Amino acid sequence: MDSPILEPSLYTVKAVLILDNDGDRLYAKYYDDTYPTVKEQKAFEKNIFNKTHRTDSEIALLEGLTVVYKSNIDLFFYVIGSSHENELMLMAVLNCLFDSLSQMLRYVPAAVHSTKKNVERRALLENMEGLFLAVDEIVDGGVILESDPQQVVHRVALRGDDVPLTEQTVTQVLQSAKEQIKWSLLR
Repeated sequence: MDSPILEPSLYTVKAVLILDNDGDRLYAKYYDDTYPTVKEQKAFEKNIFNKTHRTDSEIALLEGLTVVYKSNIDLFFYVIGSSHENELMLMAVLNCLFDSLSQMLRYVPAAVHSTKKNVERRALLENMEGLFLAVDEIVDGGVILESDPQQVVHRVALRGDDVPLTEQTVTQVLQSAKEQIKWSLLR
């Protein structure tokens, strides 16, 4: 029996995780139903943490998935894709997330004591909104949108200045979307 030919897909990222140094979830966004329940997700996160927290490597194959990861002070960053996914693409997402957060948190008072390239748990928890926005700028529904941290930081700063969606009218939201699409096409 022939092995199935895998069609190329834009859906490259299955999950983005940030765990603390005890393996507990600080942030998790799953883009498919590989782990449909929170219980299954947390079990997977514990497994991933147990396999990776003592190693210096940056990639692992676990439960049929490709996992790229990076640890820093008291945080572990993970980007997960399928077993046939390009590790360099997943690593680009991981590096973009890490570098974006490093730049964004450099200006947070809690991060003043940290060096330029460090992201600390406390600073991250105080800026969760920025984390959510950054991840949404980098990956949408499992599709990689951006891998340049400068662009991510710039877009997060722009979105942070916006009026919250709940305080906007439908017309304002549609106008904003039109403007964003127009500018993205003009680049």
